Amino acid sequence: MSTDDIDEAIDWLGKPVDCAACVHQDRLGDGKCKPLRACVHDRYARRIDRFFDWNPDLARDYVTHEYFEVRACAAKAAEIFLLPAMLDDPEEAVRWSAARRLPRRYILRLRSDPHREVRIRIAGRLEGTDLLPMMSDEDYAVRQAVAKKLSPDLLVLMINDADPGVRRVVASRIEQAALMRLAQDTDPVVRLEAAKRLEPADLKALIKDPDWRVRYEAAQRAEAATIGPLAADEDPLVRECARNRLKEAGLEPPSNIVVAQTRSDP
Repeated sequence: MSTDDIDEAIDWLGKPVDCAACVHQDRLGDGKCKPLRACVHDRYARRIDRFFDWNPDLARDYVTHEYFEVRACAAKAAEIFLLPAMLDDPEEAVRWSAARRLPRRYILRLRSDPHREVRIRIAGRLEGTDLLPMMSDEDYAVRQAVAKKLSPDLLVLMINDADPGVRRVVASRIEQAALMRLAQDTDPVVRLEAAKRLEPADLKALIKDPDWRVRYEAAQRAEAATIGPLAADEDPLVRECARNRLKEAGLEPPSNIVVAQTRSDP
């Protein structure tokens, strides 16, 4: 249900909205505000936001309002010179609302914002070396956001991140020259992500990987002359893929080869 479907006009203190007592009642007659749809005193953010869409000239008067939703919505429309002071607001929604409109030089200090969502969004706005201090953020989701934005040549600095989810993002974007290091990762999902990007000649090193998904990737894409051992893999999917490729290449599976592997399921 959207806020437009909610048939009540209550302010942030839980009291009914009274248009007759509003200092902006002249705007009601001009169609620039509307009960249950666009009202700065309503507690619902969408209605507040719509009020400032219709009345951007009033936003400056509400950047210090007691209700954080009003401040956050006002930051979207207020003059930009009023926004730097809002980066110190106690509410993360207000800090981010101001930060999204400010130039880079103003938002660098939010790299250490106390709220993870602000830091994640800040990482999404920054580029290049501005992201380097965030590589060691305590929150894995922030580091993932950094790994998605950092240039591939700098991702080698995150190759040993403690979180496998971060390393997986690194494996999906890092330069080819460093990719083999992630193909030897302790986490099978990271190794698989690396395997998907390796050149066929390099996949030979993964035909004895303990995880069947990595071996299957090798069976699919490694040079046919190197996948003979996979024709006897204990996993039926890997074995079938390898044999089909060998057959297509006009090669015979090596005889009497037994590959002892333990299938590792997701």
